[in-house]
Formats: sequence, structure tokens, C-alpha cells
Amino acid sequence: MSLGRLWRTVRWLKPAQVAGRITFRLARPRPDLRPPPPRREARGRWVTPPAREASLVGPTRWRLLGVEHDLAEIGWDEPAVPLLWRYNQHYFDDLNARDSDERRAWQRDLVQRWIDDNPPGRGTAWAPYPTSLRIVNWIKWILGGETVRPEWLTSLAVQARWLMRRLEWHLLGNHLFVNAKALVFAGLFFGGDEAARWLRAGVEILERELPEQILADGAQFERSPMYHLLALEDVLDLVNIIEVFDAGGAADRLLPALRQRVGPMLHWLACMLHPDGTLARFNDCAEGIAPPAADVRRYAAALGFADLAGPPLPAEGVLRLEPSGYLRAAAGPALLLADVAPVGPDYLPGHAHADTLSFELSLHGQALIVNRGTSIYGEGPRRQLERGTAAHSTVQIGGEDSSEVWAGFRVGRRARPFDVAVEDFDLSAAHDGYTHLPGRPVHRRRWQLEAQALVISDEVTATGKAHATNTTGAPLEALARFHLAPGLSCTREADGSWLVRRGSLALARFRIEAGSASLEDWQHAAAFGHLVPAQTLAVRLVPAPAGSSAPSPRAIVRWSWAATPGESPP
Repeated sequence: MSLGRLWRTVRWLKPAQVAGRITFRLARPRPDLRPPPPRREARGRWVTPPAREASLVGPTRWRLLGVEHDLAEIGWDEPAVPLLWRYNQHYFDDLNARDSDERRAWQRDLVQRWIDDNPPGRGTAWAPYPTSLRIVNWIKWILGGETVRPEWLTSLAVQARWLMRRLEWHLLGNHLFVNAKALVFAGLFFGGDEAARWLRAGVEILERELPEQILADGAQFERSPMYHLLALEDVLDLVNIIEVFDAGGAADRLLPALRQRVGPMLHWLACMLHPDGTLARFNDCAEGIAPPAADVRRYAAALGFADLAGPPLPAEGVLRLEPSGYLRAAAGPALLLADVAPVGPDYLPGHAHADTLSFELSLHGQALIVNRGTSIYGEGPRRQLERGTAAHSTVQIGGEDSSEVWAGFRVGRRARPFDVAVEDFDLSAAHDGYTHLPGRPVHRRRWQLEAQALVISDEVTATGKAHATNTTGAPLEALARFHLAPGLSCTREADGSWLVRRGSLALARFRIEAGSASLEDWQHAAAFGHLVPAQTLAVRLVPAPAGSSAPSPRAIVRWSWAATPGESPP
């Protein structure tokens, strides 16, 4: 490991993270096996939360992240199974999934077996994150009408006590948020002094973390649409359970802070959706992890937030989302979503990608240009590829990543956007992610949205020379990649243009006004564990002609489309 890269990574950590990591590693708490506190009486109506897709496909068999395993084959903590899969195994999401009543007998048996097979405090089962999600899922299940067994209540109390001693201060972010959410759930579900301590602890964390993690424009601060959707679900769940138990005190104190964030969060979510309801793939993002956005919106409406999302988004116009750092431009049949954002909170960029100045484009309600998405966590070449610049519709210089993503969830050097400008449908920005290279190159991008076209101009400027060079003085290659959505094909026409089709239907044509293009085969992350073939147009930036006022390497690509589906694009 490079010491320089390590320093560029750890220098941003908060002192609380460093101290928390030491404490977390050294602490050896003992599970507290005392009987549970008494249950609290519900006073309000529990609103059924959004349901995920079923994950139990047999009495002891799960399909998670696109992969099936049976308990008889792998047990509860098989080291050969990826950690994220094992985490999901211990979440018990299926308890509240679609058609869960049909699997009720399986679920009851698995809850009981989990208690019997997983001694408190041991293994992946008791890691703080899965413990937090499991506490919430079990309580949701019971509030939804499941008849509870005494041993389940005992286990819930033991889990809450364990979590109180294993809070993820070393990670912060969404991990600490869900830790606190679980303590609030347990603190409201149970009564008495002990439960009140859990509740107070959870509320105090959330009072501090809500202003930090939910930005002024409503975005969850890690700037992943997927994690934003999960955070919105968390906020709504907290409102739901506080209103069910109407406990007063600490819980009621938290309610206004939760309520005032729902509207901005709903608005940001709406801005980051394509017309077909899919999430824009910026940073770690995939379909199927969070519940569908439409279901979360219905959940918000059922909780009384139907009027808080603001007016419908304009059919025409540009929105600049600040401080999260995204641009949304809608014109005619086109929707452009552009990333002019920092990689995330400096002390927590684990879900960030090297995707600065990337964008996605939908036409007539269907995706045309996308980022390649996320199919895997952990470490390894696929994870590195998906986080890297080449997997995003932006410019890569010298084969480098614009931000120094490494080791699954680490980021060293970070790209910083600047010179962001919006004038009608003319958008532009630059970033400094490549200035560590010889010549200190800067990537500048301009999006010009017209009635039936998007003109994208990329330029790489360098300090004191016409182009960036490597250590031998040779020019660094700069490539602008435009990743086509799965199911699209691209062919070169006789006039030198490139035609994009879905089946036999022509969707768009692009012409290169500066640069040279080639076609690349890629794999698109349709979901975790699910890759599909797709094509990419790679445009090499080339120096302008001699004597030009802009000699730097550049590419200008005009994407044109038909005003009406079925017509040939101009």
C-alpha cells in the first residue's frame, strides 16, 4: 500500500472515527441476557411500510443480491460467502416483503432458528449494522400483526442491549443513523427505564446526525440516490413508530426535526428519478436494494406528507440542487441529470465513485446515456472498475480515475468541481481531479440542451502547454465515454454519424464535431449480482487545428433525436 495514498485517505477522518475504531476493536462487551422490559402499549395506528421483493424462496433458502444459498449448505456465517450477502441473510427483510403472509410458517421457523443458532455477541449475526436492521424488521413484523413469542422478545432486548455497546462511531454516516433508528424502535416498543435509556440514546444521535446527514436541498449527504431513498424510508419509519406509541418526552422532541426534512427529501428524490421511475446511477446505486420510489412516496402520503413534496417538477427548465451538487435539465422529450458534486462528505466517501462531471440522459421516457451502476461490494477488480471513471459517462485522462477510489470503500485524492455555471439550458463546470498529473490538466465540460439535440463539449486544459503529458513527454490520452443503456445498439452510418437503436427503432444520432470515436463492449450493472451486456461510445479528445484559439484536446459531440418516437433523428 502506498503511504501517500493512505495519508490522502485517512487525513480527512474525524477524531471521533479514529477513537471509535480503537474502542470498537478493543472493547469486549458481554451480552446482557436479562429478561426483557415490559412491552409498551400502542396508542396509534401502524402504517404498513413499503414492501421489498421476497427473498425467501424456500423454508431455509434465500435469494439475495441475485445469488441463492440454503441454510443447510452455508449455515449462518460461511466465510466463503461474501460479507454483504451474509449481512443480508441476517437482516430478515423477508418478514415485511411482498406476499409475506404466504411464507409466515417459514419466517417463524427461521426467527426461532436464528435465536437458537446464533449465540449473543458472536459472528456476523451480531455485527452492529445487521443487528440494527434486524431489530427494526422484527418490530415492524410484530406491529404488522404477528403474534410474538416470549423468546423473541427476550432476543430483541438482548440485541438492543448489545447494540448500545457496539454503536458504529468509527464509521458514522448511514451506519450510525440506522444504529440510532434501531434504538428508537426498541426504546418505543418496550417500556420502563431501560427502554427509556435506549430511546434517549437514539434520539440524541439522530438530533445531531439529521442536520449533518440531510443537506439543505434534502439530499442524503453521501450523494447516492439509492442511499437517499433508504434514508427517506428511515425518516418515515421513525415518524410512523413515534406516532404509534405517542410516548412523549424524547420521542416527541425528535418528531419536528423529522417532519421538516420529509418534504425536501421527497423533492430531491423526484429530481433524481428518470421518467421510468429508476434512480440516476451516481455513486453506489442500484435498483432492488431500496423499495421502489413510488412505494416510498405512497408511504409518505399515508403518513400525512402528501402535500409536502412541493409542486410537480417543471416539464421545461433547469434546477440546480445545492448543496448536494447536481443539475437537472428538462426540455421537450429530454431529461438530463448531471453530476457537478463533490464525492461526498470528506470523512465518509465510502460509497463515492470517480464520476465527476458524468451525466445521464433519458429521451421520450427511456434511458439513453447512463453510468454503469453497482453490482458488487467488497474488494476486487469488478468493484474497482465500477467505482472508476471509465464506468461513467465522463472524461478519463491517461487511464487514471478522477478521484482516487481504492479498496472497496476508500478514496484518497478527491476531484473538486468548480466554475459551475447555469444560463438557461447552457450548463458548464470543471474539476481538478487530474491536476496531480504532469501539466496539471483540468477537465471542462459544457452541456447545451437544444430543442432536439444535446451538444456536449469537453476540453482538457493544461498549465503552460497545449496538452497534458506523461513522464516521457507523450500526450496523455483523454477519452469521453458515453455509456448506452442496456438494450440499445449503435452502428456507424455512411455519412460518418452513429445511429442508436432499440431493436429496429432509431432513437438518436450522434455526430462528432471534434474528436474520434470507437465502440466498446461493456457490462452494465442492472442490479446487485446482475450484469447485462451493453455498448459504449468512446470519443478520443484530439488537439484543435494549428492556429486555433483553443489548441487543447477537445471533443464536441452532438446528440440529436426525433421530436416524436418512431421518426428518424435528424
